[in-house]
Amino acid sequence: MPSGDRVGRRARCEPRSWGLADRVALQQRVAETGLVWNQPYLETCCRAALHRLFLAGPAGRPPDLMDGPCLERLARMDLCARAGARFMLTADGSARHATEVLKARA
Repeated sequence: MPSGDRVGRRARCEPRSWGLADRVALQQRVAETGLVWNQPYLETCCRAALHRLFLAGPAGRPPDLMDGPCLERLARMDLCARAGARFMLTADGSARHATEVLKARA
């Protein structure tokens, strides 16, 4: 099998399908703890794209790179915005970067 073949693997940014047992277990845990995660999950590829966007600074990132689909998803979540032909980090994106990406370094 070629090394680039992705047969049997989920595509980037494809949401996980939740079965009935998963949903019931999640509802029970929320009922027991009262905790609710209020932010959508970021796949590893999207967290990496968010970090590259942070590193790009005011120059932003073009949409035609490999992380283009992730940047589109981040834009739908208002973590980045399209300014002309480039994606720029928003204030919400900067805050999310600090809580998800930089927390691992602390």
